[in-house]
Amino acid sequence: MLVLSRQRDETIMIGDEIEITVVDIRGDKIRLGITAPTRIAVHRKEVYEAIKSENENAARITGNELDSLAQTVRPGPKRSTRLPGLLAQPSPTRTSA
Repeated sequence: MLVLSRQRDETIMIGDEIEITVVDIRGDKIRLGITAPTRIAVHRKEVYEAIKSENENAARITGNELDSLAQTVRPGPKRSTRLPGLLAQPSPTRTSA
């Protein structure tokens, strides 16, 4: 583990895209500001662990549970897959100048 010392308003860079800034220090607590691309999930560890646990539990659904779920789901009304008026419009033609 890399351990770095920072003061208020100082920043740590992770790669080229992630910035972690010390925003505030009060007693034994610090506030961090994190700037990262939206494609990178940023969570407190306890939230990350809860998400991970829920995902693992969801992946363990048994066949009986799926059968039970399938019985509660009812199909909706049948819908047309054609878009109205789509075939009625002439296709564009190209002319050379």
